[in-house]
Amino acid sequence: MKHFLKVFFISLFCFSLVIAGGFYLLSGVYGGNADATDIFNIIGMNKDERVNVLLLGLEHERSDTIMVATYDTKTKTVDVISIPRDTYVDRDGFANSANNKINSVYTVKGIEGLEEMIQSITGIKVDKYVTIDYDGVRAAVDAVGGVEVDVPFHMRYTDPYSDPPLDINIPAGKQIINGDNAMEFLRFRKTNYSGYSGYAEGDLGRIEAQQGFVKAAIKKALTFRLPKVVAEVYPYVDTDFSMAEATSLAVGSVGLSTENVNFHVLPGTTKTINGLSFYIMDQAATKDLVYGILGIE
Repeated sequence: MKHFLKVFFISLFCFSLVIAGGFYLLSGVYGGNADATDIFNIIGMNKDERVNVLLLGLEHERSDTIMVATYDTKTKTVDVISIPRDTYVDRDGFANSANNKINSVYTVKGIEGLEEMIQSITGIKVDKYVTIDYDGVRAAVDAVGGVEVDVPFHMRYTDPYSDPPLDINIPAGKQIINGDNAMEFLRFRKTNYSGYSGYAEGDLGRIEAQQGFVKAAIKKALTFRLPKVVAEVYPYVDTDFSMAEATSLAVGSVGLSTENVNFHVLPGTTKTINGLSFYIMDQAATKDLVYGILGIE
């Protein structure tokens, strides 16, 4: 089946839109009279607070990739927490079934239901959301001219029943990954060919590779013609950020560096229950992670 965006372009779009919007605003489209605090007035926040964004990639009606990006507007740092799609969550009427995986929540309860679940397990209240689909991934990668990646091993996998049919064949080593190959790189987890290998840690290994790809791509995007990137990607994105909010936030984001973008994975471990693979969250470690990000002692 078609797997929509893995980690990369949800983040890329989010930051590209924010920063490109600033150039758009400062160029005089809004008369050149923007106030850097507009975003806080619009969203109803104070300047010393955060903007928390749910970043979502969709596989048909399921959330295939889930991340929470929290941006500290005062220190200009961003922390992105990847939440494995198999994370076990409590849901009324279900126990130890596929419906207890977090990637099933969006299908039934939509964005608002997923936002509530994110707050329930992390304590982070979501302010805004961004979703993107397969075509948006491809368009964004091509818009920045591809991304250089050091592929750790020969990625080989086929699935003729996928929609569209999937044939991953990416050799190991440094290379420029373009739009279609980027989706294959980001989707790959394990091989179904003898003599080839996959990530030893399965989905967690894939998440780590994706996060490295994200950071390299954002760094390149920040040196590229960002308005062009945004123009290419925007038609494929659904978000409750208005252009006014994004452009105002961009003005306040001047000075944001890729060195200040930190990636994390929700703490936990994999476990098989009733024949199903789940990711069991470590609640104590998650609390420590979130408190550390938010600066709570």
